[in-house]
Amino acid sequence: MVTIKDIAKRAGVSFSTVSKALLDNPSIKAATKERVWGIAREMGYQPNIAARSLVSKRSGAVGMIWPTVERGALSSLITKLNEELERRGYTTLLSVSRTEAAIESFNRFRMDAVLLFGDQSGSRAELSEIGRMKTPMLVYGPAGYHPFSTVDVNRGHAIRLAVRHLAELGHKLIAYVGEPNGGDLMQTVKIEAFLNEARELGLDVSDDSILRMEGLETHDGYIAAQKMFAWASPPTAVISGGIDLTRGIYRAAHERGLRVPEDLSVVSYDNLPQMEDLNVPTTAVGVSVSSIAVVIAEALHKLIGEPDELQTIYLEPELVARRSTAARNG
Repeated sequence: MVTIKDIAKRAGVSFSTVSKALLDNPSIKAATKERVWGIAREMGYQPNIAARSLVSKRSGAVGMIWPTVERGALSSLITKLNEELERRGYTTLLSVSRTEAAIESFNRFRMDAVLLFGDQSGSRAELSEIGRMKTPMLVYGPAGYHPFSTVDVNRGHAIRLAVRHLAELGHKLIAYVGEPNGGDLMQTVKIEAFLNEARELGLDVSDDSILRMEGLETHDGYIAAQKMFAWASPPTAVISGGIDLTRGIYRAAHERGLRVPEDLSVVSYDNLPQMEDLNVPTTAVGVSVSSIAVVIAEALHKLIGEPDELQTIYLEPELVARRSTAARNG
């Protein structure tokens, strides 16, 4: 097993310097830290979290309470985020347990900070449980619903960008796929923005333009699209609440013999590289997953150093136009 002494010998520095560099001690120059961590990764060094915590009162580990491993956007984000945290010298521990169980585990392992994904924290009861955390908490999700530091995306503006894009292409009948039963704070913001922007632009939308479903997975998008295509006056364009729903919409459109974008224009929330590789390269709105990962990693690092300072960071989205949207036929 590789030890700190092995790294010190390879780096040509003292044991103490390596130890401090791995703990992100401010007395060590950034270039030295980067060199030490590069050698540590090259040698396959694995920090002993428990031992590190006893010596420095910090474990060098960040915990993540993960809602599901099945959602495409979240899987992409965790990959990028892990890279960013690793580059800053942190080890990532991921829990897919329910919130209360994850909290108990992370308290036991003395995480330096914990990241919670907001689409699993909708109930006040869960937020009450989160309050028992003994370490700093950062939420990636809707701001204003909890007492923790937050990184939030202006999801409403993202959907407004999508509506404007489709309106400029001449679409007047637009549907939104993305309201799960039981509610979802992040989807609620998107739905309100969809209705408000469409009405301001004089488009023919109503509450019935919102497709409701059981969840936010691919099958849910498929079922919702089947219902949408059966309407007496089907929409010429649809905005999807996420990439997994978009996959389901494409499957239903293909089975019905509909072409994208000739018969149906599609805009999807989730600004992911994978949007380029769907059935049709897909127009997307949102913040790039790389940008989100960088901001979250920086926010966690700051939170660890200043745990009592509450921070709220809003990220502004963009629209990336691809081949899934076109001017309305007829």
